[in-house]
Amino acid sequence: MNVLICDPISPKGIEYFRQQPGLKVTVLEKRLSEGELLPLIKETDAMVVRSETKITRRVIEEAPRLKAVGRAGVGVDNVDVDAATQRGIVVMNTPGGNTISTAELTFSMLMALARKIPQAHASMKAGEWNRKAFQGTELYNKTLAVLGMGRIGSEVAKRAIAFGMHVLAYDPYLSHARAKALQVELIENLDDIYGRADFITVHMPLTDETRGMINAGAFAKMKKGVRVLNCARGGIINEADLVAAIREGKVAGAALDVYETEPPPKEFALRDLLPVVMTPHLGASTEEAQENVGIEVAEAITDYLLHGAVRNAVNLPNLDAKTYAIVKPFLTLAEKLGRLLAQMAPKRNDQLIVTYGGRATELPTDPITRMVLKGFLESAGGKDVNQVNVRALALGLGIVVEEIKSNEETDYNEWVHVAVKSGEQRFSAGGTILGKRHQPRIVRLNGRPVEIVPEGVLFILNNRDRPGIVGHLGTLMGRHNVNIASMSLSRDNAGGQALTVLNLDSVPPPELLQEVQSDADISNVRVVKL
Repeated sequence: MNVLICDPISPKGIEYFRQQPGLKVTVLEKRLSEGELLPLIKETDAMVVRSETKITRRVIEEAPRLKAVGRAGVGVDNVDVDAATQRGIVVMNTPGGNTISTAELTFSMLMALARKIPQAHASMKAGEWNRKAFQGTELYNKTLAVLGMGRIGSEVAKRAIAFGMHVLAYDPYLSHARAKALQVELIENLDDIYGRADFITVHMPLTDETRGMINAGAFAKMKKGVRVLNCARGGIINEADLVAAIREGKVAGAALDVYETEPPPKEFALRDLLPVVMTPHLGASTEEAQENVGIEVAEAITDYLLHGAVRNAVNLPNLDAKTYAIVKPFLTLAEKLGRLLAQMAPKRNDQLIVTYGGRATELPTDPITRMVLKGFLESAGGKDVNQVNVRALALGLGIVVEEIKSNEETDYNEWVHVAVKSGEQRFSAGGTILGKRHQPRIVRLNGRPVEIVPEGVLFILNNRDRPGIVGHLGTLMGRHNVNIASMSLSRDNAGGQALTVLNLDSVPPPELLQEVQSDADISNVRVVKL
């Protein structure tokens, strides 16, 4: 079988491939465009990339023998995962291989920012001796705010504590128990972070929620003289607003390894600002990190090609083909249940319990639980969340994950139930698989019987069971041109409290939500995207 290594990986990774009987390895000398790749991939069984080569839908369609794509790194933005999944191609990455290297770069940037080391170095190289111009600040007794306490953020916090810094942590998904174990002060509100921090470092994924979150409004709330760092993802800090904040003296300096556009354009205002330390996306650029990810991707690709074992996959659980066919409907259901509860429960949670009943107790439960976690943690981890790293991510956030096999008798032959606990609050949803077509259904929501198709947009509300409520909702939806695909109603007793769930064809506009919420008999209105 043929392995095509498209981007540079460590020599040890290449050597590992070459030692495997049955594998023929080709190493490209330079990055190729899509058109240049096409003639080379007709007989290719696996491709290895880093961040440079793009594995597009066309590349995938023109590689009839392709079975696996391995990314020597965490993100898979340069791989069309949907196209690969449709073709049955496994996409693998190397989670965790660059955690230490990125944490160490962040702390190096922190030191450089505090002591103006790059600026002093440039001055000395220019033949100057200007000690007064480069007076810095100590880290000892200063306050560092870490935004995002995943693997890398936690490692940065450990190093800061060792330097005598007080660490504030902001992560809506981090439990209080985990924060205590890390010896950090968990802050609920970003505004409180901004008002106290001397240094702010970002370690969050780039999502709709985090894009541009450090902007002019955020800078206005920060202490004068604050210093900010981003070694996570470009786009989290609004670069134009950062330039303005530095020029007006609000921000004393910034250290950046990632940018909104990479490489940045030639006309780039941040380059002209003396207090800004810049590196060209070096987070994973250490010998150790590159060796780790090179060997890790080589082992994963080899195990799959030669033994059929799947690990570090972002689009397939670690199952053989026969078992996967049986489990697949539950994987879809599980991810939808997790995604549903992520949008109904608070962001900070202590425990997630997955209960299996009926014939579902006979299934391999780990991949199903992982899919629940994937759906549940997507908003916390962004694109980096996959079946491989979800348990580690949950552990890092202090969420205790429990699996239970139940002998409880219900109306369903096989079922999965997920409960999320946040302090004294509890949210739950359960589902089953219906009929020969193996259609997933949500059949229980917060203890109420329902029948919900788990797809698209759900409009969920509690209401008093009064005559005309269904017609009232339908009229409002029609007035705002929102179509109802299906409806599920559940009440405790006639005239009591009811749970109403609508499947909608589109997201309802804010005006519609405001009208619904203004009804005194309606409460707990939620819009959930599955």
